[in-house]
This record gives sequence, C-alpha cells and structure tokens, in this order.
Amino acid sequence: MNEGLDDEPDDERRFQEALRSLRVWDTELPGFDPADVPEEPVALFHGWFIEAVAAGAVEPHTMTLATVDGDGRPDARIVMLHGADARGWHFASHAGSAKGRQLAARPEAALTFYWPAQGRQVRVRGRVAAGTREEAYADLHARTTGALASALVGHQSEPLGSLGELADASAAAWERALQEPDAHAESWTPYVVEPEEVEFFQGDERRRHVRLRYRRNPSGWTRELLWP
Repeated sequence: MNEGLDDEPDDERRFQEALRSLRVWDTELPGFDPADVPEEPVALFHGWFIEAVAAGAVEPHTMTLATVDGDGRPDARIVMLHGADARGWHFASHAGSAKGRQLAARPEAALTFYWPAQGRQVRVRGRVAAGTREEAYADLHARTTGALASALVGHQSEPLGSLGELADASAAAWERALQEPDAHAESWTPYVVEPEEVEFFQGDERRRHVRLRYRRNPSGWTRELLWP
C-alpha cells in the first residue's frame, strides 16, 4: 500500500516532465489569406478538409461535439463527421444516448475539428435538427458491417454490468448484422448542425494566428477577423 503512495509524486514528476517536453508548431505551417476565401463557410471547410487528408492527418473526420445537459453543464465527446453540405455538418447517434437526450431537450451544439500537422482548427456553432427514419436507415447502411453491429447493440450511455455482458451483446449483434444486413436500429438518428457561426483558425509558429469567423445574417454570411 505504501509503495503505491510513494510512487505518486514520481508519477507526477514524470507527467510534468513529459508535459513540458512537448512542442507545438515547430515546423513550417501553411499560409492562410482571409482576403481570398469563399462567400460561405462550407466551401472553405471542404478545401481545408481535402488539404488535411492530403497532408496525412490522422482521422481528420473526427470532431469534438459539445452539448449542454438539463442542468446547464457542458458535455463533450469525439464523434465522426458524416457529411458537410449547404445545410450544415452531419453526424449520427442513438436518440437515447446522453447526447441524443441532451439534443432533444436543447437542440444546440458546437463542433471542433483540429488538424495539428497544419495548425488548423474549425469551430462550428448552431442549432441541431434530427433527421427522418428514412435518412437514419440510409446513413446506417452506407457504413460498414461493424458500424451496423455497433448500432444494433444499443444501450449507449446506459450503465453496463460487466465486460462479459458487452461481449455477449456484441457477438449477437455481429451475427445479426451478418445474417440481416438490412436490419435497422430504431434509435439510430442522424443529426445536422445548422451553423450560425463558423470559425477558421490557422496557427502560426510566431503565434500570430489568423482567425476568420463567418456569422450568418438574413442575407447570407458576414466575415470578420478575430484577435488571436
């Protein structure tokens, strides 16, 4: 018991050493001229996303989704982008999950993409709309057998009794997904964040970061620069 306690200060020291050893943007970063951008943010996002993929970004389609619970406390997790178009940024989840319940009660969210090799972030804020059952079916069956099996397991965010219980449920779901590729998870729901604000952040090795924000107005989009 005492040996474990004695290890804690050493672990803290190693943590601090590891933390201080890290460097950010010590390589040449791409430029960004905010005077030469599209009129609306999705087109610029498409371009930045394609460049992130070409630069070898790891999982560039993952993003942080932030919601608010019934007590007004923020909540965040990593989810996968399913599309970005004139309507907004798309993802999907179970309606009964924590994020699904939070979005049903307060349909607003924020998204953050981070592509560190290029020093770039994209931040999106807006209202969230849920899709139809038909859209949910199409979304789920455009993906892999594993994605279908995971959705068929269900019970997302519910307490789990044991890892063995999860293994059994997962095995049964995989078997069903293989035998019934047209099966549907009834709680599976597509969502779209309809943006009111979109910010593009380009990091700079001398910390002269460029921040460009699009803000929706009745006639389209207004663009403005922000101090870093």
